[in-house]
Amino acid sequence: MRVLTTLLAYLGSAVLFCCAAGTVHADEAAAPKGTLVIIGGGLRGDNAEVWQRIVQLAGGKGARIAVFPSASAYPEQAGLSIIKRLDQYGAKAFLVPVAVKLADSDFRKAADDARLADSVRHAGGVFFAGGDQARITRALLREDGQRSATLEAVWEVYRRGGVIAGTSAGAAIMSSTMFNEPKTVLATLKQGVTEGREIAPGLGFIGEDVFVDQHLLVRGRFARMIPAMLKKGYQIGLGVDENTAMVIDSRREVEIVGYTGALLIDLARATTDEAAAEFNVKNVVISYLDHGDKYNLATRRYTPAPDKAAGKLDPARPYSKMPVFSGDILGSNAVVQLMEKLIDNSQEEALGLALSAPDEASPDLGFEFKFTKTADSVGYQSPMAEAYSIYNLRLDIRPIHLQLPLYQYK
Repeated sequence: MRVLTTLLAYLGSAVLFCCAAGTVHADEAAAPKGTLVIIGGGLRGDNAEVWQRIVQLAGGKGARIAVFPSASAYPEQAGLSIIKRLDQYGAKAFLVPVAVKLADSDFRKAADDARLADSVRHAGGVFFAGGDQARITRALLREDGQRSATLEAVWEVYRRGGVIAGTSAGAAIMSSTMFNEPKTVLATLKQGVTEGREIAPGLGFIGEDVFVDQHLLVRGRFARMIPAMLKKGYQIGLGVDENTAMVIDSRREVEIVGYTGALLIDLARATTDEAAAEFNVKNVVISYLDHGDKYNLATRRYTPAPDKAAGKLDPARPYSKMPVFSGDILGSNAVVQLMEKLIDNSQEEALGLALSAPDEASPDLGFEFKFTKTADSVGYQSPMAEAYSIYNLRLDIRPIHLQLPLYQYK
């Protein structure tokens, strides 16, 4: 208990307690006034735009930000590293010692410590570190599934207008369902997801209607989002890439900040052939939101970044006329590269394949991803760089059966 006692003593002397916790009304819980900063992992220390936005939303210079290292295998080290970075950008961050892996600490007792909860309650923001998202829910939810005192304090920060930020695992817990013990992306397509195993309840800050995933483009995870969303009945999914954040305000306006972007998956009109043995889906709508782009979850309206506003692509004057194909659509950034090549092309569709290694399960089963331009498809390009925003491509996924071996030596 040495680490916990020391930290609680520090918090007790550093925090001014101005009032007791009030009763939370249903209307307050339903419509938080705060902002989410959902980071896809791999947040670099020099990504000033993301770090500064968190500090600004927490109250600006001197803002107190509660850092939860709950997901980390080395929570004290991870937490102090994040505190150092937030303080570098003007905050006064402090560690919340609630973590399964924190030495000399009872995480369940710490999660319900009244003084610790009060210190969180009076912060301007909260930051969840990366690691294993299952450790976050284990640490902050009681054994009966109810919120601990510190988690309820986080919700109070969010309800009254503070910022809740999270990276990697800290992003996964933002939706009401999260990946828990996932298989590889291709294995997820082949075998599906099971409640309580591959997927489990998250903390639900973004609401019940949006699914969130992270490390998205570099790991090809857009494809694993779709089976999970279909399983749980989600129509909208947001997947954010590394070193990038989705900033979501109380009006449900999503803004992309950082290095790359995010994918929006819309299953509102998607259909599946449930009689088929393998995974399949038709009429998924997929969009790529680039740095500076905005999308309103309430109105479903896109707003390209200011540098792209005048760069709407003219379908009558495509840059390319070459066929578009990817032999590894689940590869790093492959899906966005394919979408970029298709949107500024005379071709109306593009194909991508996802295939197994010979020693993997069901090596003769793969999947075809067909991307198609529709009347709603639109693209924007920045004149400053080869940066695209791509909205409303149709995506159909169907199983393909391979004849093994795929090739022979001459």
